[in-house]
Amino acid sequence: MHKKIALVALALALILLTHASAGTANAAAPFYHVVLPGQTLSGIAAWYGVSTYSLAYINGIWNPNLVYVGQVLLIPRAVYAPAPPVYAAPVLYYPRPTVGCNYFVRYGDTLLNIAARFGNDAWTIARANGIYNLNWIWAGMRLFIPGCSSSLRYSPSSSFSPRPGY
Repeated sequence: MHKKIALVALALALILLTHASAGTANAAAPFYHVVLPGQTLSGIAAWYGVSTYSLAYINGIWNPNLVYVGQVLLIPRAVYAPAPPVYAAPVLYYPRPTVGCNYFVRYGDTLLNIAARFGNDAWTIARANGIYNLNWIWAGMRLFIPGCSSSLRYSPSSSFSPRPGY
């Protein structure tokens, strides 16, 4: 009889101890989001119920209009929203031209000016170089100019030629 009472008391003590202990708190792990094609920072912020400003601030984004496909964003105050739909991004295949030349962008150049110099279309040059925004080129960037042959190569002409005697 004493064994049964001792066994019941032990079981009751174990039950009380397991429910009375503080236990381990589940720490909220950081929550990340990978930007998919067509997503904007404001759309992602709305999806997770946070402000666009806080999402930009915590990720060090100075211009909220510049997010890239594949960019990993930390979601502040991770709110567990339903998982975004997973879909395969369409594979766009643009055959790379094999005939062309390279051009290094200089300060003040635009794709429209470069295209005009080579007798080409700005969007053709952009597609050949994987550029989706015609304004997103910088000095020193190497561009492949499709259809550029040796006779069409750009040679900078000096706009200033001093006259003799000056």
